[in-house]
Amino acid sequence: MGLALLCVVLLKLIAVLIAGLLTFQLVHMLAKLAHVTRLNHRGSKLLSVALLAVLVVTGLTLAGVGIGVFLRMGPDNLSGMLTQIASILDNLRDRLPESLVANVPDETENIRQHLVAWFHAHAGDIRTVGAHTVRGVTHTLIGLILGAMIALHEVTPQTRLSPFLRALTLRVTRLAEAFRRVIMAQVPISAINTCLTAIYVAVVLPCCGVDLPFKKTLIAVTFLVGLLPVVGNLVSNTAIFLVSLRFSFAVAAGSLGYLIVIHKLEYFLNARIVGTRIHAKAWELLIAMLVFEAAFGAAGLIMAPLVYAYVKHELMEQGVI
Repeated sequence: MGLALLCVVLLKLIAVLIAGLLTFQLVHMLAKLAHVTRLNHRGSKLLSVALLAVLVVTGLTLAGVGIGVFLRMGPDNLSGMLTQIASILDNLRDRLPESLVANVPDETENIRQHLVAWFHAHAGDIRTVGAHTVRGVTHTLIGLILGAMIALHEVTPQTRLSPFLRALTLRVTRLAEAFRRVIMAQVPISAINTCLTAIYVAVVLPCCGVDLPFKKTLIAVTFLVGLLPVVGNLVSNTAIFLVSLRFSFAVAAGSLGYLIVIHKLEYFLNARIVGTRIHAKAWELLIAMLVFEAAFGAAGLIMAPLVYAYVKHELMEQGVI
């Protein structure tokens, strides 16, 4: 299983793995809610699970297409937001109070230039959809189909398994359980964080006479990156703070203060939800994410919570910790 997870990262098959695990878990969850697993007739059970699998794959595909179109089209698209952030960073000294500018060390100018270049480059990447996007979509569709096929296999008659296959099946089951725990922990945290952010961006600021641009994109990005423990909240907070700088430093400072309160709430939720579901503290996940990002880049950052939850679950089952 360790070699398999390493190959997933190195061969860039993360989209396949996550899409497959998500489909598998959703089909199982819906089957339990619909009491499909209690059906005695084998044919009825297979047909019911097959219909659920088709519904899940179709729903996830349409949701993915919708999110992609939403982030790339319209005046509030993600590319435009990144370009706007790059422009704000490019004129950062003009937007900060002189008292702060005087205390900013010269070394930060190089950091600012790198950030501006990064935002400009990634804004251009989003505008031009190439082979990488097609490859990612293809991998995701394959993962969805594989997850549905494995869910169907679960309700088919099982032949006697060899010792190796029994051990491998147990590992895969624990990996799927770790994924379920991570998703079940992060989705409510991200949803609460997104709701509070949406109230601030779409209600509080307009009541104060501030019409923040890219509201829809900021809210969508807050939810999506919020699925990453700890780091996702920092990414969304930074984006909102920088976009707020377009108006004034006072608005940006107010946004930062509000987001810090949300951030503290998220740490409480992490301790309650993540700690309960995957038995891990926020600092444990952060260390794992830092190590995986240093080793494998962005792919490692995405895989870190899943791998850490799986390894910890495996060690707990073995009685090591």
